[in-house]
Amino acid sequence: MAGLELPLWRDGLVVCGVDEAGRGALAGPIVVGAVILPPGPHPFRDSKACPPKTREALLARLERTALAYAVGVAEAGEVDALGVLKATHLAAHRALAALEARPDHLITDYLFLETDLPLTAVPKAEEKSVTVAAASILAKVTRDRIMRELDRAYPGYGFAQHKGYGTRAHLEALARLGPSPVHRRRFAPVAQAPLFTDP
Repeated sequence: MAGLELPLWRDGLVVCGVDEAGRGALAGPIVVGAVILPPGPHPFRDSKACPPKTREALLARLERTALAYAVGVAEAGEVDALGVLKATHLAAHRALAALEARPDHLITDYLFLETDLPLTAVPKAEEKSVTVAAASILAKVTRDRIMRELDRAYPGYGFAQHKGYGTRAHLEALARLGPSPVHRRRFAPVAQAPLFTDP
């Protein structure tokens, strides 16, 4: 699945796909992946369409074949301070700054970054661009690993299972335990938790 990058590759441009994971979660960071692939066919597809083992295998493939890749993270406190969109932009710029190669063109999943680079931002880009699909896998697997670490640091919330999203089990744990230091306290279900206390 190439697509959006094909005409750019034909022009000899270095294309970077950018995608995020965790924007809608109640806890944990927003993670953005940035990936530069060599022109050609690749097996990457939208991370949401892949089971966890497939995502892990595709990430290993990405790490072997990508020309450059990096992640950027905005922590829960930054999401609270900046809001979701600005925090996502912050994480994206951190990912781009960490790349070991400079792209000529960016493709994002409808994320209109402030950048001096040419930008293609379209809805559902992970279904239309193999570089964005690869970035979605990088972001998702990285964030899932972070949430497993947070599950060990803050047991009882089930972060390893629901990854910080507002599932019934998560909301029940939040009502029972109150917010952890990695919950986004501006989000209504967290702010309304009965055991809310300042750190």
